[in-house]
Amino acid sequence: MSRAFALAGVGVVTGGATLLDGVDLAAETGGHLAVLGPNGAGKTTLLRVLSTYRFPSSGTVEVLGARFGRVDLRTLRARVGLVSVGLDPLLHGGAAVGQLVAAARLGALRPLRGRDLDTQGDDGAVTRALERVGAAHLSERRLDTLSQGERQRVRIARALAPDPELLLLDEPFAGLDLGGRESLLADLDALLAEPDGPTVVLVTHHLEELPPGIRRVALLRGGRVVASGASGQVLTSQRLSATFGLEVVVEERDGRFAARGA
Repeated sequence: MSRAFALAGVGVVTGGATLLDGVDLAAETGGHLAVLGPNGAGKTTLLRVLSTYRFPSSGTVEVLGARFGRVDLRTLRARVGLVSVGLDPLLHGGAAVGQLVAAARLGALRPLRGRDLDTQGDDGAVTRALERVGAAHLSERRLDTLSQGERQRVRIARALAPDPELLLLDEPFAGLDLGGRESLLADLDALLAEPDGPTVVLVTHHLEELPPGIRRVALLRGGRVVASGASGQVLTSQRLSATFGLEVVVEERDGRFAARGA
C-alpha cells in the first residue's frame, strides 16, 4: 500500500520559536489519522506542512509520493484539500454556496465573473461534493446566511470539489452545538468509509470529536510526537494525561472515545 504522507525528522522554526521538533509521522493511503494535543502543540503547523503551504526548516516531507524540494508544490497542492476557518475572510460571503463550491473545483476562492455554474466547474461534481456532507439543500443559499454548522459543511464540500487524495480538517467541529457535532460526525464517518475517498487527517482537542472511522491517532505536545498508533493503544488515560498535562480518565464505548478529569 502506498503512503499518503511521510515526515522524517521534520522541524519548523520561526522567529526563534520551535513549532515542530523532530517529527516522524506517516500514514498509508486510506489510513485516516487524528492528531490531538493542547493549544500550541504544533497541530495546525503540521497541517500547514502537509498542505504544502509551509516548508519545513529541517527534515524531509513526502506527500502523495512527492518529495518537498523535488517537485513543484503548486502542482501537488491541487491534490490536497484543506478545511480551515482561516480561509473564510478570503471567501465572498454574498455568493451562492453552489458557486463557491464550483469555484473551488477550479482552485479559486470566489466565483469567476462572467461564468455560470456549468462553466466554473462540473455541475455534477459540485452537487456530489455537497451531497457527501449533507449540504445539497444549501446550494442556492448565500454563504453569509448560514449557521456555523452549515458553513462547516460548505468548507468541507469546497475541499472535496477538486477530488483531493488527501483531506486535512483543522478542528472541523469548532463552534458546533451537540446536535451539529453529531450530525457532522455521522456524515464524516460515511466519507471515511468511501473506498475511493481521500485519506483524512483530522486535528482536534477533544476525543468526543473523533469519528469511529478514524482508527489511528497521533498525540502532539510541544511540537513533538508523544505517541502514535492504533486508537485503542494510544488513547489511554496515562498517555492523554501526559499529553495535556492534566490527570484524565479515558473511556471508550462503541468506537467512540471520551475524556474527563480524574
